Amino acid sequence: MTFWDVASSNLLFIAVAVGLLFVMCLAGVLAAKAYKHCIEIGVDKKTMKKVIVSATTTSIVPSFSIVIGLMSLATVLGTAWSWFRLSVVGSVAYELMAADMVAQSMGFANLGVVKDQPGSVMIAVMLVMSVGICAGIVINIFLSKKITTTMSDYSQKKGGWGALFANTFMMTMIAIFTVVQVSSGIISTLTILTSLIVSLAIGFIAKKANASWLGEFSLAITLVLSMASSVLWTGLFS
Repeated sequence: MTFWDVASSNLLFIAVAVGLLFVMCLAGVLAAKAYKHCIEIGVDKKTMKKVIVSATTTSIVPSFSIVIGLMSLATVLGTAWSWFRLSVVGSVAYELMAADMVAQSMGFANLGVVKDQPGSVMIAVMLVMSVGICAGIVINIFLSKKITTTMSDYSQKKGGWGALFANTFMMTMIAIFTVVQVSSGIISTLTILTSLIVSLAIGFIAKKANASWLGEFSLAITLVLSMASSVLWTGLFS
């Protein structure tokens, strides 16, 4: 059984469907309990309806980028596993980077060349990706409240320095991802530069045209154009 046999197997599709069904049921139960509690504490039903409609609407547009990410991820990890990862927990950037690291650690040039390799490679990819992403969730269970309150207190005491200190965490993550991608070669570097230019252009247009709604599509547009540019760069430099 090869990597792709495992990635496209019926068993994996069934397991993913069961997992997603459980998550959907859990979300439904929690939503019902939240609605019931709001009614109990006196929240007006009309207000609740507005909140539900607003939350649903604002969730649809950002999901476009997830769908596009699913299409790109499915080409290397199969539809089932990509569907599961992006539906429950994870992001395209993390999934691709983690999976590619597993492939390289097993002696392959990159994730794109393992489709005909043994199925154990796909199993290793799934295991590492799952353990890696779950580590943060487990840590949050025990440390999230402490970290949040500590950062909040620090921001209140230090003012601007507190906000700057908090933002460095996000910048650190971006720096890590950027270094990994840039070190992958000229094509990755040019693709990153393309995504940067596209993102800045969308922000500029949205500001000049007073079209704040365009910002909601920023990630989706950037993903599509960046992926298209990667095809161009591959053709020019490969």
